Amino acid sequence: MADNTAVYEGLFIFDSNKFAREREGLAKEVEAMVEGIDGEVLVSRLWEERRLAFPIKGQRKGAYWLMYLRIPTLRLKELTRSCEISDSVLRQLFVKLPPSLVDPIIAHAKGETVAVE
Repeated sequence: MADNTAVYEGLFIFDSNKFAREREGLAKEVEAMVEGIDGEVLVSRLWEERRLAFPIKGQRKGAYWLMYLRIPTLRLKELTRSCEISDSVLRQLFVKLPPSLVDPIIAHAKGETVAVE
């Protein structure tokens, strides 16, 4: 993996109808997109299903999927484009995590306890 990698928090809104039929399939599809750009999925889990504030692509409900991933920073644009052309992903958002917070956030997302120094 390249030296210019970073850890990102990715939030995906899936079409809730497709999510109800293919719970694991949609997550695997996004994980494959990440691995396709030489990335690594650190944590991947459902956050919640809820009504959207406004319709997106005709959908009124969405499944929010939270993912922490390590990817080359220059390939983030490719991942964003792959999500935009996917029929299953209604919206996506990526936030770069500060290096000092990566370990505590990943541990929390996995449900582990972190010792404070």
